[in-house]
Amino acid sequence: MRTSTRIAGALTGLTLALGGVAFIAPAAHADVTACINQVERELQGGEAPDSIRMACYVGLTGDHAHCVSGLTAGGVTNGTAVSACKVAPK
Repeated sequence: MRTSTRIAGALTGLTLALGGVAFIAPAAHADVTACINQVERELQGGEAPDSIRMACYVGLTGDHAHCVSGLTAGGVTNGTAVSACKVAPK
């Protein structure tokens, strides 16, 4: 196989792989945003601190228990934490 054909194939594969990431990334960001927005509503307009944002990112991975414990440790009520963590992995 010629070198130019190999390079073209590798570039095509890389382009397709990165294009797939572009389709997935906005959906993941929206889910974390939904989690953060629920918490911010409880904070009545205050911006969520980094600890809250990190807990929502943990929820994105599907680790519901650690998401809830992270949010409650950050001062969020248990009810809000549970509902916010439910929307994170969707």
